[in-house]
Amino acid sequence: MDALLFQITSGITTGFIYASLALALVMIFQSTNHINFAQGEMAMFSTYIAFTLVQAGVPFWIAFPTTLLGAFVMGFVIERFVLRPFADAPVLTIVIVFIGLLVIFNSIAGWIFGYEMQPFPSPFPHSWGTRLVSAHQLGIAVVTLSVLAAVYLFFRFTSLGLAMRAAAQNPVSSRLVGIRVGLLLAVGWGLAAAIGAVAGIMAAPIVFLEPNMMAGIMIYAFAAALLGGINNPAGAVPGGIIVGVLENLAGAYVVGTELKLTTALVMILLVLLIRPAGLFGRTLRTRV
Repeated sequence: MDALLFQITSGITTGFIYASLALALVMIFQSTNHINFAQGEMAMFSTYIAFTLVQAGVPFWIAFPTTLLGAFVMGFVIERFVLRPFADAPVLTIVIVFIGLLVIFNSIAGWIFGYEMQPFPSPFPHSWGTRLVSAHQLGIAVVTLSVLAAVYLFFRFTSLGLAMRAAAQNPVSSRLVGIRVGLLLAVGWGLAAAIGAVAGIMAAPIVFLEPNMMAGIMIYAFAAALLGGINNPAGAVPGGIIVGVLENLAGAYVVGTELKLTTALVMILLVLLIRPAGLFGRTLRTRV
């Protein structure tokens, strides 16, 4: 029984990491109708920035917000100067740009930092740990829930957040009332990059730091985004938790650790076949 409870609690805390990256994917999809395939590599690169600051002697809780600020600037610049010229390009062109960004970030990280696995120290004291939940797992839950709550409050109660929601849902009408849609789109990319960086920094002490560390996590996050509803940011959290728990249970009791990544792929296929809108998404119907 303890083993089952451990797998569930571990899956929940891991699910928070997937939820953070899934939320970043959903935010980009809502504003552009595209999936940013480079989201995981952007998070990985931001994690290397945090690691470099910590190695230089900067306290973690100073390096953490500094990294999030750097990730925000990175996302803002990418949208403004890399993606903006392709705003009216065909879908296939946009997909190629995203794949190009993925390869560029992966290659630059390997060139600068090397491809060897490096341990990333957990910032959470061991006294936080319990019999079923380690200190880092509990820290993941606290940090990611705090970030997700802050994002919710930002979009729900601030004028900038409301303007960003309006710009994402109806850019034409937003422009007519004076909202600078282009600027807010770049801000949205910056926020998505910062949220993705949280996922990378929280995952690094578990999977170790190396340029390919986010490849598997990106697949799980994509499954979480689809399961929760790719057009519903609120669905990212329950979607991530469900994926995390199912992944752990399948790896422990069904397919083994070597094949547990296939559970995410199976979930993606089942959602697309049975309920493409996800558990909490909405189906959009257009009259022509």
